[in-house]
Amino acid sequence: MAAILQTTGPNKAALNKEGKYLTFALAQEEYGLEILKVREIIGYMDVTAVPQTPHYVKGVINLRGQVIPVVDLRAKFGMESVDITDQTCIIVVEISDGQRKSSTGIIVDRVQEVLDIGGGDIEDAPQFGATVNTDFILGMGKVGQSVKILLDIDRVLGGSDLAGVRTRISSAEHTP
Repeated sequence: MAAILQTTGPNKAALNKEGKYLTFALAQEEYGLEILKVREIIGYMDVTAVPQTPHYVKGVINLRGQVIPVVDLRAKFGMESVDITDQTCIIVVEISDGQRKSSTGIIVDRVQEVLDIGGGDIEDAPQFGATVNTDFILGMGKVGQSVKILLDIDRVLGGSDLAGVRTRISSAEHTP
C-alpha cells in the first residue's frame, strides 16, 4: 500500500527559515545554504590530502595563511565523482559546533545565484521513513517550478568525523 505524503502550508518554523540562500548544483540537483554561513567562494585549487580521514574529506587548503579542511559534497552525499571543470568551486562556510566556530570548504559543481526565499515558500523536508536521515535538510525551497534542497550546513558538516580532522589540523598549526 502506498504511503501518502501530506504537506501543510507554512508554519512558524518555516517562517524562521526565510532569507537569502546561496544556491549551487551537484549533478542535476539544486541546493541552497544560508548566505550568512558563506564566508567566500573561491575557484577550485589544489587540495593537500590528509591521511586517515573519511573518504569525503579531500584534504586541506591554505587560504591566506589559514588551513581549512575541504569536503567533497558529492562524496559526502554518496554521489559518483566527476572530473573538475572550470565551474567547480569551493564554498568556504562557517559552521558552528556548540560554542566553537570553524571554517570548512565544500566542493560543488557550480555556484548558481543568491535567492531570497520567503517562509511561505519553504516546506519541511519530506519524511522517507526511519531508514533515511533527513535531519541535515533545513527545508525544501519552492522557487518558480523548481525545488531547492536547503541544507543545514552545520548538520551536514558536523559530527565526529570532521571534528577529528579539525582537531588534527588545529594541533598541527600550533606545533613548532
